[in-house]
Amino acid sequence: MQMPLTNRPIQAAPPANPLGAMTNLLQTDLQAVNALIMQRMQSEVTLIPELAGHLIAAGGKRIRPLLTLASAALFGYEGTRQHRLAACVEFIHTATLLHDDVVDASDQRRGRSSANALFGNEAAVLVGDFLFSRAFQLMTEDGSLEVLRILSGASAVIAEGEVLQLAAVNDIGTDEAHYKRVIAAKTAELFAAACEVGAVVAERGAEECAALRNYGMNLGMAFQIADDVLDYAARRERLGKSLGDDFKEGKMTLPVIRAIARADAAERKFWSRCIGDMEQSDADFAQACAILARHDALEESLAEARRYAEQGIAALAAVGGSPLRGHLEDLIVFAVDRDY
Repeated sequence: MQMPLTNRPIQAAPPANPLGAMTNLLQTDLQAVNALIMQRMQSEVTLIPELAGHLIAAGGKRIRPLLTLASAALFGYEGTRQHRLAACVEFIHTATLLHDDVVDASDQRRGRSSANALFGNEAAVLVGDFLFSRAFQLMTEDGSLEVLRILSGASAVIAEGEVLQLAAVNDIGTDEAHYKRVIAAKTAELFAAACEVGAVVAERGAEECAALRNYGMNLGMAFQIADDVLDYAARRERLGKSLGDDFKEGKMTLPVIRAIARADAAERKFWSRCIGDMEQSDADFAQACAILARHDALEESLAEARRYAEQGIAALAAVGGSPLRGHLEDLIVFAVDRDY
């Protein structure tokens, strides 16, 4: 009998990555999306495709557009509307990455120099704006007011999440509710929208569209919380991200928030210096990990991610028994229990 998600220890072996199987199953659709992405990022202003291509051509897992394709295919949809909308979702995602790297002063993305490091902050912001505009063109070309409502709404929510996150920078008083509000907006909202529009183009009813949105929202929450745990507990380096990056940038993530909530005076002074004042020594990351372990902050945060995963799996009960449903269930488990 499979161990329930919430009872798995953090040391458990990660599940197999389902993205390969999903990609193979949806290969023809994904090729059409990739071709559309490359076509629509072109411009007579040569810096635009050069900068956009630096990030888009670097790959990434295309998880969000894959979710749109899978959600449409889940219901047997055989048209092509999902290709345009999957490309739209990827443009929104890429635009937010360009803006994020400027805000965070990041110099690495997906194991390569970030676009802002190579081309400058001004160019990165403006090309991000271009990609947002391309996304809105793709939305309107689809012709559905419901699709436009979902994806334009997601774009607004993501921007709100960015501003919310700014309010928590280096603030050790940030609470769990604020953290979850930020990641729901910044990360989970686009997962939810990507899933929901797939069901909309397949002309499903309100219950099934809501179920796919619910799944995507829970996937996004689980994914981000697990990612924040991995910053302190990954068994191997992740593409473009080193162990301890969040700590070095002073980010208030769920493990840190939970550890601070239980901190004694000495520990609170430590977090105030390292996160609040950004005064860190080479030994501080190891001490942070020790404090997190002392308070079971990583285990408890991962258990929280698994609770979201279980809610996402439960949401899929409303969408029938397509083989793709099993892949979506595997994906949300993998999102939590991956080791990179």
